[in-house]
Amino acid sequence: MTYVPIRLISTLGMRGVMTEITPLLVKNGLDFTPTYGATKLLTQKVAAGETGEVAILTDEAIAALTASGTIAADSRRDLARSAIGIAVAPGAAKPYFRTAEAFKQTMLAARSIAYSKSGASGLHFADLIRRLGIADEVNRKARILDGVVGELVARNEVDLAVQQISELKLVPGIEIVGALPDELQKITTFSAGIFAASTRPAAARLLITALATPEVAAVMRKQGMEPVAAVR
Repeated sequence: MTYVPIRLISTLGMRGVMTEITPLLVKNGLDFTPTYGATKLLTQKVAAGETGEVAILTDEAIAALTASGTIAADSRRDLARSAIGIAVAPGAAKPYFRTAEAFKQTMLAARSIAYSKSGASGLHFADLIRRLGIADEVNRKARILDGVVGELVARNEVDLAVQQISELKLVPGIEIVGALPDELQKITTFSAGIFAASTRPAAARLLITALATPEVAAVMRKQGMEPVAAVR
């Protein structure tokens, strides 16, 4: 009998974790085939008919897919919490943004900024600069795209990248300065769930359980996230 890897649809914010723990999962018979992307784009694909065994998305998306019957009821598990941060090129002057006013002035002073178009961090940043009254000024000099925007900093195409810290950590050759101040921050919880149409729910459940172990929790911290309580 030919072994078929578990089909995984996952937010980009978990890609670093999943990549690092792949050998551990494979060792335990949990090989998987991933599709990564922004949660908003992935939920659109799911609505268009794409499916799998396991989905790892924002908690809001998993809740919505559960309500619609796409994700099996009672299969959800919260995995990790992720903060939004800012990165610059190594050796560049580190911007100060520890208060709301300092953040506003840093965004106005930056020559160029990158943020994501469809990711949770980008949607929050777009709303944040609107609320601060600087959206027009920032967007005139911004690169807004789907994917890992820290790559633009690494290529010296922009001065600042704003994204989930776990996504900034995917990019070599940049320096993460820190997280947004508490009053401007949005903590995103990444959750897993099993597709109701999955033909391998037992394997899907084993994969999700494996993502809640102390070993994986250590990797999550390394990748810039705070794990939800791990299985003991």
